[in-house]
Amino acid sequence: MTGLIILLCVALIAIVVVQIGKVTELAAKIRGEEETQLESNNFHGRFSMLFLVLFLVGCIVSAVYYKNDMLGYGPHEAASAHGPDLDYLFNLTLFFTGIVFVITHIALFWFAYKYRGQKNRKALFLSHDNKLEVIWTAIPAVVMTFLVVGGLDVWNEVMADVGPNEEHIEIEATGYQFAWSMRYPGPDGALGTKYFKNITAVNSLGIDFNDEKSLDDVVSSAPGEVIKIPLGKTVRVRITSRDVLHNFDLPHFRVKMDAIPGLPTYFVFTPTITTEEYRERLGSLKADGTPKYPEWHEPADPTDPESKKRYQEFQFELACAELCGKGHYSMRRVLEVVSPEEYEEWSASQSSFYMSSIRNTDEDPHKGKLLDIEIQERRRDFNTKVEKALKATDPSEKIIRLDYVTFETGRASLTDLSRYELNNLFDFLNKNKNVAVELAGHTDNTGDPVANLDLSNRRSQTVYEFLLNKGVEAERMSSVGYGDTVPVADNATAEGRQENRRTEFKIISQ
Repeated sequence: MTGLIILLCVALIAIVVVQIGKVTELAAKIRGEEETQLESNNFHGRFSMLFLVLFLVGCIVSAVYYKNDMLGYGPHEAASAHGPDLDYLFNLTLFFTGIVFVITHIALFWFAYKYRGQKNRKALFLSHDNKLEVIWTAIPAVVMTFLVVGGLDVWNEVMADVGPNEEHIEIEATGYQFAWSMRYPGPDGALGTKYFKNITAVNSLGIDFNDEKSLDDVVSSAPGEVIKIPLGKTVRVRITSRDVLHNFDLPHFRVKMDAIPGLPTYFVFTPTITTEEYRERLGSLKADGTPKYPEWHEPADPTDPESKKRYQEFQFELACAELCGKGHYSMRRVLEVVSPEEYEEWSASQSSFYMSSIRNTDEDPHKGKLLDIEIQERRRDFNTKVEKALKATDPSEKIIRLDYVTFETGRASLTDLSRYELNNLFDFLNKNKNVAVELAGHTDNTGDPVANLDLSNRRSQTVYEFLLNKGVEAERMSSVGYGDTVPVADNATAEGRQENRRTEFKIISQ
């Protein structure tokens, strides 16, 4: 309905304009063409001067009014190391082009008024004026030379890639309709390769999991997930697109780069202020206690005067600065700049995409194999457990389960992958020479209790012999089998029976 009303209004305005033209034409015939033309010249000349004043005043007033929100002045100073250079170049360009803008518009409308058609006035034809042409060619050329040279210098600084040995963090941003997928490196600090032919419903980025650097990469795709980067660290962003042209835009950091399908781009920047510090800047007060930026002290929710203030709810934003489709607006992501310590803590808490979504599925090229990353993770878990056990005073807390020590079904032969866990136990005993342990085997209650007891004895003895052959002194170890007499779970369920089939060691002395 609103659209129909707008169309009717436009049609009505068009009809009025046409009728005014007809009335003017009729009046001209009545009063005479020449007199009417002179009146029209005077009217348009004066109107040009009025428009000039209103136009320039409007430009200046609107620029001053919106300078903080739209032009990056006031509290919105650049939040990156390279940002001030871009802002300086912008201000310098604005200064010179602003002068030209004002002068040319004054000249344009003043000439329209001064040289309007009048009686007994004839146009003077000048073929050319060498001096004038040299002036208006030379001055812009010199100014443009300085601007271009300065711009190239800033460009080379801002767009320089990281050096071969420069410390930095590399992340990857992949745009698609209508979201961003962010990929972070894991503990190895490196992103793995990817190939578009690897793209599947699960592996939407086409990550190549044959590349070991990919195995610990972290992928963040959910629109609600916050992008985190550390303060003061150089960040190199790989930028690419999976479908159409997008644009990676972080306006507060003066970062803006197209995401082009099939043509990876990048941007390097260093954040210089945390999100919390930026909020404090927006909420800062003058010496007299009044807000420095009153607009940021308004309620974040206009309908709720008791809501938090705008500056308290401020967030850095990642936006797509291309019109990439109907859902373009939904590509907004929140970015948070945190301290390096907080970033390290957050990074350590993230799960790798491979381990959480690919491991041991049909898409896993390493299915059935134990990876170095898993070996290291198991070692860290084991060391954490033994450190806790050494500090414990309760005897029950000095019992440690060997989760990854397994045997062939119904036999006392170790599986090949058990050696990694037993090597961790050997390293612990080798490092702590005063520690003596009891090696214990347990079974579930399936089958004959006597056979179960014998099997548990033989299994604990196998572990004993493995460590003995590695060089652990015999007097520091004992082995015992408990059969099904010490369950830790309900043998009535398959899960419980699996829990009861276990190998443990207990710290006897230290």
